[in-house]
Formats: sequence, structure tokens, C-alpha cells
Amino acid sequence: MGKYNGKVVVLDFWASPYAMRTKIALREKGVEFEVQEEDLWNKSELLLKSNPVHKKVPVLIHKDKPISESLVQVQYIDETWTDTASFFPSDPQARATARFWSDFADKTISFEGGKKIWGNTKGEEQEKGKKEFLESMKILETELGDKSYFGGETFGYVDITLVPFYSWFYALEKCGDFSVETECPKIVAWGKRCVERDSVAATLPESEKVYQQVLKLRQIFGVE
Repeated sequence: MGKYNGKVVVLDFWASPYAMRTKIALREKGVEFEVQEEDLWNKSELLLKSNPVHKKVPVLIHKDKPISESLVQVQYIDETWTDTASFFPSDPQARATARFWSDFADKTISFEGGKKIWGNTKGEEQEKGKKEFLESMKILETELGDKSYFGGETFGYVDITLVPFYSWFYALEKCGDFSVETECPKIVAWGKRCVERDSVAATLPESEKVYQQVLKLRQIFGVE
């Protein structure tokens, strides 16, 4: 791994919402980094060596040492580059609250959860996936309330956790024939607000591009 000479590198797949978290966090901190795009059907030796347990992106390489798991990486980035504002509030109780909601979002709004929608044709399984997705989104919307961001006026840890999935909303809507904005208007307004930030705008792919990727995945998984 010494080939990177201490550079910050992200082993990435452009459509991965998890890798988006890492890139948003680095950009929020003003950290320069390189991206190595991975072919998830033909993973590089570097990825397999860097993340031997899960063999998944993202991997953050810093000082030639790999760090796995996106939320672990976001916390590492926050603790390593301290010249800018923390992703967490200073109050311990507020920090605990942020960790709770980030954990909730991570467990309930996920690639696997989305796959229940895009990975099924219309029917019982897809309806179940939509129901689970929207129920979780409505809980998050209640927590967001009328705040600008989940932490109040400051873009932070929970926002970084959730906002990458905003780029997947269109694909889920197209495959599942529903509207996130109709069901959760405050979440969509929050997503639009987040995209106004340079870090998010530079990271999130176009929704149509994600949808085209989902169509390819549906072909791979044999979804008619």
C-alpha cells in the first residue's frame, strides 16, 4: 500500500451511497483525495486486501492504512481533520442523539432495503419494500421537523449518513411507482437544501444516471 505515499484515497463505486458519505465528509473538511473506481464484479486486489472481511467499498486509505465501513470513516475524518467544524454537536447528549439517528437511518434506509423495491416487479414483495422504506422515511421526517438539517442549522453527521440516498429516490420512484415528495415533502426539501452545499453537489450523481444503473442491475438479477 506504500504506493500512495500518504495520500488520501477512496476505493469507490460511483453509485454507492456508502462511498458518497466518505467523499462528502472529506469535501466538507476540505481534504484533497484521490478516487480509485472499483469494478464490483471484478474487485481489485487492493480492495480485497484493504477490506478482507467485507470486501466492499468504500475503503478510505490514509497514511497507507485502510479504514473500512463508511460511518467509521466519517467519524475518522471528523477526528483527524479538526481545523474545521465537527460533524457532531459539542453537547454529549446531542452527540448521542446524532449517533442514534444516524444508526437508525443506516439500518433502515439501505441498499438492501431499496433492493426490495427495484429488485422486484409489482407485487407483494415490492409493496412490502415500499411500505418499510416510507415508514422509516416518515420517522426520519418527524425527527427532522422544521429544522434546516437534522442537527438544527448545522449540516452534520446524520445528514451525511442519509443524503446519499437522495440520489436514489428517483430510481426507487420509477421502479416502485410512487413519489417520495408526496409522502415525505420535508425530506425532499431537506435533500434539495443539502444539494446546495458544494460537498454534496460534487458527490451525488445525477438521478437519471443512478436510474440507468438500477436498470442494469435489474437485468443482472433477472427482474422482468
